Amino acid sequence: MFLTRFRVNTARPGARRLLSSPQVLHAAVMSSFPELLPTDSSTPHTPRVLWRLDHNAGAEVMLYVVSPARPDLTHLVEQAGWPAAAADPDTPGWQSKPYEAFLDRVAAGDTWAFRLTANPVHHIRRKDDEPRKRTAHLTPVHQMAWLLDRQERCGFRILEKPDSKRLLPGGTTHSKHQHHGDRYELNVRDRRDLAFDKSRDQNASRRRPVSLVTVTFDGRLEVIDPEALRRTLTQGLGKAKAYGCGLMTLAPLHGGG
Repeated sequence: MFLTRFRVNTARPGARRLLSSPQVLHAAVMSSFPELLPTDSSTPHTPRVLWRLDHNAGAEVMLYVVSPARPDLTHLVEQAGWPAAAADPDTPGWQSKPYEAFLDRVAAGDTWAFRLTANPVHHIRRKDDEPRKRTAHLTPVHQMAWLLDRQERCGFRILEKPDSKRLLPGGTTHSKHQHHGDRYELNVRDRRDLAFDKSRDQNASRRRPVSLVTVTFDGRLEVIDPEALRRTLTQGLGKAKAYGCGLMTLAPLHGGG
């Protein structure tokens, strides 16, 4: 397994094209692996190619990729990077590091900062005689609940805030749902409503439109099941993995809590 980071040069027309459509960026990411076809997908319980865009302060955009094989991002550097700087073989324009040694060190009781971009959805039925339909969660309260409902089976527990950091008594605003309010070390931000054409055939008479609502979670977690968390880190969490969702990354905690 490899973890790769690529900084996007947002001033380039190629970058703007890639950033405008998760479908286009997915195809570009998959083209980084000569041994894979763009349509390849992993079977359940096996590693797969995951990617995520981080929109940071100062208009910095970073692409992260977790993959079974080491990627070659030369085409991304040419389209959306700094090709002149990458001419030096010591600075090819991206950083790719083996990931398995880190995964092997993940242990129960460890605490980490984490980031996850996801597509929080649920299934609803408006009428009794209608089939259930997948629908996006639209509010931060419900998006937070979506992640909290999945945390333990994904191998982690999101840390609770100490009383000194809570703005509300008990850290909750709804007694029915104890995880709402500011009880947890968890922020929901950067909601994006995406709509794009899934078809690759420009001459196709029938297109398959895709619409997604994505959000980014930042928080702190404790490892409770290392093997389950490793699966989460390499297989992704939730739906829409081909479109930049599901990749969770960990980072050391700073400041002692």
